[in-house]
Amino acid sequence: MNTLKTILLMGVLTALIVFVGGVIGGERGLYIAFAFAVLTNVGSYWFSDTIALKMSGAQPVTREEAPELYEIVEDLAQRAQIPVPRIYAIPTDSPNAFATGRDPQHAAIAVTEGIMRIMNKRELSAVLAHELGHVRNRDVLITTMAAVLASVVTMIAHFGYYLGGNRDRNGGGNPLFSLLLVILAPIAATLINLAISRAREYQADKTGAEITQDPEALANALAKLDKGSQQIPFTNVNPALSSLYIVKPNPDNWFINLYSTHPPIMERIKRLEEMEKS
Repeated sequence: MNTLKTILLMGVLTALIVFVGGVIGGERGLYIAFAFAVLTNVGSYWFSDTIALKMSGAQPVTREEAPELYEIVEDLAQRAQIPVPRIYAIPTDSPNAFATGRDPQHAAIAVTEGIMRIMNKRELSAVLAHELGHVRNRDVLITTMAAVLASVVTMIAHFGYYLGGNRDRNGGGNPLFSLLLVILAPIAATLINLAISRAREYQADKTGAEITQDPEALANALAKLDKGSQQIPFTNVNPALSSLYIVKPNPDNWFINLYSTHPPIMERIKRLEEMEKS
């Protein structure tokens, strides 16, 4: 259902692009905005791992520094039948983790020092399996494509409005309608993009639980992470990276909550508990 939902939402985004471009962008605006957005986001996708790791302050971890962490990741990667990702640590007491990389062959996992302190081995395995689920499901590719489409909508709406301004002033269109579209179209695109991101989180929970065959462990880990992130919020996290983390890094940040890329923790736990019973 999550995969179907993602496909449908991306189809809606594509239709929104066509609609906005046809209404105010014109053919010229459509091509220019589309080319710019694609080039920008493809570049971001290609170097996503480097950018995310650098922005988060993650540092590479050696096997000697974290032998148990390496053991867990290698075991899970073998179960998931994907290459072992590079392993990084983020120097913060706030408990969290994320995965990045354009495909399983170029993946990396980053864990905070805080999560290593509060999780037992079973819970940490569940969290790392969730992140490997993102890698195996190629969620970086899917979310990047969604971001491309959302960016295209925004670019066309704004660029098309200015290109079509003369036409509107000459009586060929309604400037008020065009301005309204400039405001509403990007909001609609952003909401659809966030819905796709939330669907991928549900899917990664499911995949991670299947890898470990232990949905209860991930449910317990999520409850711990939710409590831990509220007690020690990741206050200096870049909002652009918030969607990567397994839980919202700073629950008190109104901006991150306004555009939440994560489904409610209790709903995620409920689904995992249902998996455990089945």
